[in-house]
Amino acid sequence: MFKKLRNRFLIVNLVSISIMMLVAFATIYTITYQNVQRETSMELYKVSDFYHSPYNSSKMPRGEDGGMGTGSGTGSGSGSESLPSNAMGGDNGGPGGDPNSPPARSVSFMIKTDDQWKITDTHSRFDMEDTFYTEALQKVDQNKVGDSERQTGQFALDGTDWAYVVDPSGDGHMIVFIDVTAQQGILTNLIYTFAVVGLVMLIVIYFLSRYFANRSIAPVREAFEKQKQFIGDASHELKTPLAIINTNADVLLANQEDTIANQAKWLHYIKSETERMTGLTNDLLYLTQMDDSRSTMIHAKFNMSDAVESIILPMEAVIFEKNISLDYNIEPNLTVHGNSEQIKQVILILLDNAVKYSGPKGSVNVTLQRQNNDVMLAVSNTGEGIAPEHLDRIFDRFYRTDSSRARKHGGHGLGLAIARSIVDQHKGEVYARSVVGEGATFYVRLS
Repeated sequence: MFKKLRNRFLIVNLVSISIMMLVAFATIYTITYQNVQRETSMELYKVSDFYHSPYNSSKMPRGEDGGMGTGSGTGSGSGSESLPSNAMGGDNGGPGGDPNSPPARSVSFMIKTDDQWKITDTHSRFDMEDTFYTEALQKVDQNKVGDSERQTGQFALDGTDWAYVVDPSGDGHMIVFIDVTAQQGILTNLIYTFAVVGLVMLIVIYFLSRYFANRSIAPVREAFEKQKQFIGDASHELKTPLAIINTNADVLLANQEDTIANQAKWLHYIKSETERMTGLTNDLLYLTQMDDSRSTMIHAKFNMSDAVESIILPMEAVIFEKNISLDYNIEPNLTVHGNSEQIKQVILILLDNAVKYSGPKGSVNVTLQRQNNDVMLAVSNTGEGIAPEHLDRIFDRFYRTDSSRARKHGGHGLGLAIARSIVDQHKGEVYARSVVGEGATFYVRLS
């Protein structure tokens, strides 16, 4: 069950994070893509406007040597070497730059055609072969070109990405091309980066989620095990008195002719076990009510010293009858913030527990004193003491170090659990210290 719960937690966590990462990456990619497309369009229009400018039309070099080759018709590239497609041109206006060069940061060229899409003129910053212009023109989507509106597009040719803009020009078209391989490379690298980073993050998140899932499930598993133990212990505690009641009832039914006086013993057994069951159910209900009323219980300042004395004084006679010596040292006028009736119940539980397990001719000692800003109550007794492995669990419900000995004293393992629940509600601390064979001391710290 817990393995399925952990796996479900992992799946939900990974799916949720994957969706968030996908949305984040898609948003980043979309913004980057739009920025690249916008910059590409701006550069395209800038180069296109340059070719449309009157200054460029009157000053455009034609067939000059020195790297600014210009052809007309199909003879523009004859006898010249083709430039590699990834060659980069310098910015115009710089030292040694040609003022008639297009304002591009990458390779660009222009093709003019008639209305039948036949090349009439070309211009490039570098020498290019006629076949290259023809292949580039074939990549242009001519069907989408209108009569008056600019049309843009992109294509790949010989491993290079080109963006183009088509401008209707008189009785033909002017197509301007720029190299956008670097921009497309940015987008491609962004996708690869997202894929690698996303995969690594999912792997890391998987192990982190697994670790935190195990830690998150641990308290649930512990609570589930405690609940199972609680149900088992409660059933066991109720099973014994019910069996005794049933047996004694059978005895009564078997002697129907006898008088009540003669069968009083069986009736007393039934009454005793009924009272035991009543006490058990009342304690269980009290614990449940405390869990449900943590935020509604009224707390106020009260005199802790008077509360301890009010519990000790009525019990002195009972303790004396059991041949147990009682010592107490109570510092006067110590006040704490809380519910006085509940704290009295804690004192009564600890004192009653100390008397029960002090042993014959034992002794019980109660001290109350201020310790820094807190009030410390200590209830100690002589006796067998508590083994170290039991000290952390004696406050659990139904937990007893010796069940047969506890039954002999009439307990059912809920007193200390009630005491801890009350102290926890008061944001205090309760714990025990013991030396086996010498006795035990229970401490309650309140503020």
